[in-house]
Amino acid sequence: MPAAARTENLKRLLKPRHIAFIGGAALADPIRSCESAGFGGDIWVVNPNREAVAGRRCYRSVADLPEAPDASFVAVNRQQSIAVVRELAARGAGGAVAYAAGFAEIGAEGAALQRELVAAAGDLALIGPNCYGLLNYFDGVALWADQHGGRPLERGVAVISQSGNISLNLTMAGRSVPLGYVISVGNQAALGVGDYLEALVEDPRISAIGLYIEGLKDIAGFSRAAARALEKNIPIVALKVGTSEIGAQVALSHTSSLAGSDQLYDALFARLGILRVGSISGLLETLKLLAVVGPLAGPRLCVFTCSGGESALIADLAEPAGLELAPFAPAQAEDLRRQMTVFTTIANPFDYNTAVWGDQPALERCFTTAMRSGFDAAALMIDYPDVAGCDPAGWDISVDGFIAAHQATGCPAVVASTLPELLPKSARERLLANGLAPLQGISDTVAALGAAADYARRRRDLLADGAAALILPEPGLG
Repeated sequence: MPAAARTENLKRLLKPRHIAFIGGAALADPIRSCESAGFGGDIWVVNPNREAVAGRRCYRSVADLPEAPDASFVAVNRQQSIAVVRELAARGAGGAVAYAAGFAEIGAEGAALQRELVAAAGDLALIGPNCYGLLNYFDGVALWADQHGGRPLERGVAVISQSGNISLNLTMAGRSVPLGYVISVGNQAALGVGDYLEALVEDPRISAIGLYIEGLKDIAGFSRAAARALEKNIPIVALKVGTSEIGAQVALSHTSSLAGSDQLYDALFARLGILRVGSISGLLETLKLLAVVGPLAGPRLCVFTCSGGESALIADLAEPAGLELAPFAPAQAEDLRRQMTVFTTIANPFDYNTAVWGDQPALERCFTTAMRSGFDAAALMIDYPDVAGCDPAGWDISVDGFIAAHQATGCPAVVASTLPELLPKSARERLLANGLAPLQGISDTVAALGAAADYARRRRDLLADGAAALILPEPGLG
């Protein structure tokens, strides 16, 4: 873990008062991105050969800036990056994104240059090199080398990724995940995943943290930060790649991280209460559920479908995920029986078929009856039509009835599509506005619900002896 001064500088970098962009014409897009996102601080540009970039006057050097910038985006070649980082450190800057590649990821020559870069940085908080950079959608900060999605928000999740392109893709995904921070860490020359975790868990706007990792360099530091997250009830969801021999070789050549034994990572994640997923879609859906609904109090799930096929799929997936599809209490079952036709089977999952389809008061009454007690969460499975000329009114009525039942009962609730593409943005946004999680894809939905249900139990058990008991010792000290 870095010195205290670098830790404080990382906080400045993550939530800056002013930003310096250092480089040439390629800076125009990130500058405009900060402007359009509503960054309220000062933006300065450093270029000794230009009068202006993106309509902003250029300072000739870091030394000429009005004051030491909290955050800087350094978009020059690798040799120049070392000199610029040295100037920033001498000026007392907070931190910088080193965008350039050609360091440790290419071998011995690059590794030597990376050591020079780290020495030049000193206590400067350095992201990268060989990375896309930092996005902070809470505060309108885009220290980023390319286009990106996302939008301003007040509360959401953070993602730390060792892949720049995957970081970029996550911001573009049509999943309505409330992304607050996205950090592409690159080679982790000066800061590791644990350092970012340590800073992010202290931000009250963050509800969960996602990791895309190829390998970890500082296990002890990572464990300290993860234990702190567990203590603060901020779930961590990890997608760890490099599990195959070829994958491990790719990881090493990509960001100079050694992937290591997959079984050891399994043990590490279990020790620290980290929820492991196996796909990018699983990472996004689990983060979305945790951000919107939060960890569940237990595994008892009530499911509504309008298809026997969906009911069978859910039933098959639920048990391996640790979820309980408990039957309705006798009074609930009798009430539901009175509401439905004689052809309706009263069971969980509950296939309400066409008996009440399109009748919002009847749907609301049915959902409310089932959700009123006995369950830790409820899920409505529904796939919207995606064909021109189809009328989605019937589907909207079901969703609106479910929203009303959630509001009446307070039962944590999700609406999920069997196929990921069949939950349109309009429905997702309406659900989010009413505190329900819109989940996409039946397998990822069930896995996410299982993880959210298991987290509270695991956290309670792991913290029984205090967070300090979870922290692994530094090498040679244990």
